[in-house]
Amino acid sequence: MRDEGEASGSQHRDVLGFDEDDAGARRSTWVAGGFVVLIIAWMGSGFVFPSEDAFDGAGETELQAIAVAVRISEAEPVVLTFQAEGQALPDRDTMIRAEASGDVAEVFVRKGQVVEADTVIARLSTEREGADVLRAREEVARAQREFDNAQDLRERGSATEDRVSEARATLAAAEAQLVAAETALESTDIVAPFAGRLETMTLDEGEFIQAGAEVARLVDNQPLTVAVQVPQQQLTRIRDGQEATVTFITGEQRNGRVTFVGSAASSDTRTFLTEIEVPNDGGEIAAGISAEVSIPTGETQAHFISPSIVSLDPSGEIGVKTVEEERVVFYPVEVVRAEIDGIWVTGIPDAAEIITIGQGFVQDGEAVRAAPEIDLSGTSTAREAGR
Repeated sequence: MRDEGEASGSQHRDVLGFDEDDAGARRSTWVAGGFVVLIIAWMGSGFVFPSEDAFDGAGETELQAIAVAVRISEAEPVVLTFQAEGQALPDRDTMIRAEASGDVAEVFVRKGQVVEADTVIARLSTEREGADVLRAREEVARAQREFDNAQDLRERGSATEDRVSEARATLAAAEAQLVAAETALESTDIVAPFAGRLETMTLDEGEFIQAGAEVARLVDNQPLTVAVQVPQQQLTRIRDGQEATVTFITGEQRNGRVTFVGSAASSDTRTFLTEIEVPNDGGEIAAGISAEVSIPTGETQAHFISPSIVSLDPSGEIGVKTVEEERVVFYPVEVVRAEIDGIWVTGIPDAAEIITIGQGFVQDGEAVRAAPEIDLSGTSTAREAGR
């Protein structure tokens, strides 16, 4: 029985096995492998061969216009001004010098005092000069008597014309000596040449000074003169007589007038000296302080914008991007006036849709989707006219 069972099992194993030399078995293997390859190819086809719809969707995403915010801007009349930093100078500033040598006899004023023109501020000793005047006067009197006698004798026929001429010359010389002596006496008075304030005073009674020595500094700052330098590009806008506003570093403000425009440029800076006269009654504003000058030079139409929306084109020129017919248009601009909260520019059409948000992501000629600029309250922003 065992032999029969083993024979039967062996017979069954022979029926279920595959013969490697069987052609049908090899064909089944190839068919199964082919199905596996087809399935893998089908699964990868979505990456290697994307559908037409996928292509269309990607193209629409790439070609979609960029959204930007715009604000409608209207050009407004604005006053053009020339502004420059300058320095307040006194109208006159001079050193007073002694005209004669001698001892200081009297000092009549002190440093810091305001004096009028021709005020005697000090006097030197006059003993020598006074004696010279007396002697010169006596000499003139003697020469006058000789001249009178010569004329009387000539009328009586006792003197010649030559004697009369000699007497006349002697009289003239004596008179000249008297004038010189009187001038020397007057020179002992040290006088203020104009009205002003004594900024320095170095005289003391009893000291000896030489002729020509500086003894005091006199400053007249009524009015003040503010000096500025005008660039050569702006020279044609400035002329004599123009009104000007001067703001001093102390906060005081005065209205002035252009009194001088230079005609020769500085060799170092290529700028032209310009002076503005400013009233300074009472000398309230000190000379030498800094000042800012503003001179109105005309009027033009300009747009008021924020500096943050100014862009640069590929060549480096500054300008503003606007939207026209759903495309970006770049306009080069010129800043004509600057204020604390913005700038005034020209070069843009009188009415324009200026890009205020997104200008950095678009280029000239590019298609865009423009929407009104919205402020925090949810309303379109617009700058009111009449600034």
